[in-house]
This record gives sequence, structure tokens and C-alpha cells, in this order.
Amino acid sequence: MTAEPDLCDTPAGPAPGPGGATTSRVPAGGLRPLAGFVARRLGMALLLLFALSLLVYGLMFLAPGDIARNLLGTRNVTPEALAQVRAQYHLDESFAQQYWRWLSGALRGDVGTSIRTGEPVASMIGDRLGLTTALCGLAFGLSVLVGVPAGVAAALRRGRLPDRLLVGGSVVGVSAPGFAVGLLLLYVFGVGLGWFPVYGTGTGLLDGLWHLTLPAVALALGLGAFVVKLTRAAVIRELEEDYVVFARGRGIGERKVLGIVLRNAAVPIVTSLGLLVAYLFGGTVLVETTFALPGLGSLLESSVLFKDFPVVQALTAVIALVISMTTLAVDLAYLAIDPRMRARVVGNR
Repeated sequence: MTAEPDLCDTPAGPAPGPGGATTSRVPAGGLRPLAGFVARRLGMALLLLFALSLLVYGLMFLAPGDIARNLLGTRNVTPEALAQVRAQYHLDESFAQQYWRWLSGALRGDVGTSIRTGEPVASMIGDRLGLTTALCGLAFGLSVLVGVPAGVAAALRRGRLPDRLLVGGSVVGVSAPGFAVGLLLLYVFGVGLGWFPVYGTGTGLLDGLWHLTLPAVALALGLGAFVVKLTRAAVIRELEEDYVVFARGRGIGERKVLGIVLRNAAVPIVTSLGLLVAYLFGGTVLVETTFALPGLGSLLESSVLFKDFPVVQALTAVIALVISMTTLAVDLAYLAIDPRMRARVVGNR
């Protein structure tokens, strides 16, 4: 009996030529190197989380302002009262002691209690996580569903009027600040035409999505412009390759040639889409503030202004974790799309 081929045993290069060159293949039993690859990426993500938490905690520690005075308000207080508040929240300890207290608690699953509200930080994040996830997911879906086809259309009509219009529109989208776009959308479609609500999160699934439409469009405009430019550049790069000329010379249909081009262009497109997740979280802060949405972005803004250490640290860790896992997913998608990358990873055992 003939053993079935390994799933990773796929061609990684061109077919054998007249000179007898053999096709580069991924060796059988390639799951162990792939597992090592994933383990290394996870280790790098953990190191990144540690370094980022240390950096953010240090910046918050050095930022001007006194948390004890913020807690006591504007009234006159005695030095004894200030000392008592600092001791209660461990603000009188050194930077190393405060950071170690937070890190040891986080490793046990306890990310602390908000200095400003006294609520557990985990519950505060959990209450707002769904809204921010829905907003980011809707904005990301809109940008991909519109940006990728628009980028492909611009590349196929390179130099023509549709291409120039799409490129010009993408430049405007990249340049426009998210809060300015949000204010414009609110004024035109919320206040002027009355088509969309101007504040609130709605009740129920459909009403909630309706309330998130304008914020998602404001967030997706800049991201979609990036997607258009990246997709256009990737498709044009593939259309200029020699294999396209060779395929057309052999009489292969344009539809099949376009399918090959899109598959090869998918590698840089997928990689870039994963990296743009960081842009989503950066824009969410401004958009949620503009539309008065109680999400993670507005919570991060208010916590930074108050110097609420536990909340800022926990939110930073969540955002960094999401970006790190997205990067790992992009790397795995890269391996699935490009057989040459799989062969390179397995070959470096």
C-alpha cells in the first residue's frame, strides 16, 4: 500500500523543468517545526507584553499630577489626609514596588481595582468589551468588503479615470482624521437628515448595529483607504510579473489568470490587513469619544487623564494581546497561502 501524502507535503516552487530540476517540497512530519514556529511567536508575544506593560507603567508613573489630590477633589486637605490616601492605594511605594504588585496580581488573574471608581478592572473591561469589539468588527468588515474590490478594480484599470478617482479618494480617506469625519457624519446624517441616531448604543441587535453604523463608517473610512492602496499596489505588482505574460501567451483565459494573480497578491494583502488592527484601536479612542460611546476607547481616555494605573495597564495589556494574536494569525495565514513559506519554516528545524 502507498502511504497517503502529508498535508504539508505540497509543492513550494515551480514544476520540474526539462533539465530535471526537482520540485521543492515540505518534508513529511512538518507539524513539529510548525509547532515550534508558533511557540516562538507566542514567546515573543509574551516578551512584548512584559516590555509594553513596563513602559506604560513607567510613563504613567512619570506623568504629571497627583492621584491622591484627584481623589480628594479641589477642597483643602491636610498632609496627613494625603498621606493616608497614598498609603491606602500604595501610592507611597517606589515604582518597582508598585509595578511588582500589579504584575504579580495580573499573573494570578487579578488585574486590580480602579482607583477612580473602586470597581474591579476586569468587570469594567468586560462591560465595555462587547461594544468595542462590535464597532471594530463592523468597521473592519466594511473596510475589507469595500476596499479590496475597489483596490482590485483600480489595479485592473490602472491609469484610467476610475483608477484616478479611487486613488484620489483613498488619499482623502487616509488624510481625514477620524474625529473630523465622525463630526461631519453626525452633522449631515444625524442632525441634518435624521437618518441615524446621534448618541447611545441602542437596544437589541439590529438597533445596536444601527447606532454603530455612523461610528463604524467614520472608523472604516481611513482603514478602507489603506486597504484600497495596499490592494492596488499588490495586484499591480503581480500583473507586472513574467508569469502573467507567459500565461496569456499560452492562451489561458483572463479569468483564470486573474485568479492566479489574486491568489499571489493575497499574501501581502492579508499581512497588511492584520497589521492594520493596531490602527483600529488607535482610531477607536477618538471615534468613541466623538459619538459618546461607552467602549474601551473612552475608558482608556478617561483613565489616562485620571492616572488610573490599574485600568490603563489592563487595557494596554488587552490591546497588546489582541494585536499580538492577530499578528500570529497573520503568520499562520501566510503559511497557509504561500507553500514556499511553509517549506522555509520546516526546513529551518
